[in-house]
Amino acid sequence: MQPIFKRPLKFILIGLLAIAIFCPQTFALEPNEVLVIANKNMGKSIRLAQFYMDKRQIPKKNLVLLSITTKETCSRKEYETKAIPPIRKFLHKNKNIRVIVTMFGVPLKIVPPQNIPEEIETLRQYKLQKKAMEAQLTHHETAKSKAPPGKLTQLSNLKKTITEYLRRIDKTASFDSELMLIKKKKYDLNMWIPNPYYLGFRDKKTVLSQSDVLMTSRLDGANETIVKRIINDSIEAEKTGLKGKAYFDARWKNPNKKKVSGYTIYDKSIHEISRILSDNNRIPVVLNDTNELFKKGDSPDTALYCGWYSLSKYIDAFTWQKGSVGYHIASAECTTLRKKNSQVWCKKMLDNGIAATIGPVGEPYVQAFPVPEIFFNYLTEGYLTLAESYLISLPYLSWKMVLIGDPLYRLNLKS
Repeated sequence: MQPIFKRPLKFILIGLLAIAIFCPQTFALEPNEVLVIANKNMGKSIRLAQFYMDKRQIPKKNLVLLSITTKETCSRKEYETKAIPPIRKFLHKNKNIRVIVTMFGVPLKIVPPQNIPEEIETLRQYKLQKKAMEAQLTHHETAKSKAPPGKLTQLSNLKKTITEYLRRIDKTASFDSELMLIKKKKYDLNMWIPNPYYLGFRDKKTVLSQSDVLMTSRLDGANETIVKRIINDSIEAEKTGLKGKAYFDARWKNPNKKKVSGYTIYDKSIHEISRILSDNNRIPVVLNDTNELFKKGDSPDTALYCGWYSLSKYIDAFTWQKGSVGYHIASAECTTLRKKNSQVWCKKMLDNGIAATIGPVGEPYVQAFPVPEIFFNYLTEGYLTLAESYLISLPYLSWKMVLIGDPLYRLNLKS
């Protein structure tokens, strides 16, 4: 996962005033504002939807059944023809909906459509140029003659150009991230779109308005039992209080001394949320700022977690408390929630007891992750729900990120 974001993040001043100014529409999410999406082709999906709606007293009418694949991936065409029409029809008649919950059995990822002719031709031309340069360099190597000055640099630059172009025309997305824009009929599918609710963009003009965006969250996991546990644990933790410690896994002792871009933005943010939670005595905090990740046994009674970077290789360092929330910053930690032998972090954290987590279905680039300082601060204040805290901390939409957990879950650290 390579960072491509170079603008330093202005860290956010915290408080209810910021909520009132920047995201007034995200406050006080209610059950009647929740739309639940289940898969008509999977009995477990429907049963889990009904279980959740009963537990949270969501109106029975707020259920839409999709006749869609039961696989974890679907095509763009299937999303557009089988998901969008029935959901938009419901939203047209029920304008109070603010969050969509996708259930176990609803696809996790939308595979990209074929590139358009212009993109195909551009890639073809780049590849022809690359092939010609490589052939020229091979000729000089065979002839044991010196290549023209700068030719190796030109080839290296061309390869970078091709890589960057492939990034810009990447149309892979999570199902849930696309649903966040279901009210908007036309938008660019290439790469990402800045989120108008993200606090880091509060002073910038975005192509989307807040009225274009809905919140999404997913109740999913390897099996039906895990999904029910997520729901039950979230409700219980609201009543009895989330107990335990916050574990944050940084990489540098003082990221302020480093150039603040890419990875260092997020490392700095991990340090900052550790400081905020400690200074406000909200929860005991353990900050690991060495190059070593938390190891098995290092993190008992885990209530909150954020760290990086162990790619698709979960480290069993945690004993997750009921209602625990956390995520691991790495490239593809939500590519599956069902594959039995997968070691991606989202799946394994859910398998082992976490109640809510976040991850991407493919390469998102580091700056696409929710900013830890914003997400955990607002979440632990207890005023905003899980879905609301995610919305204001998430930089980009129509992209790779997924929130798994009860969107109505509101942390209670005061009991």
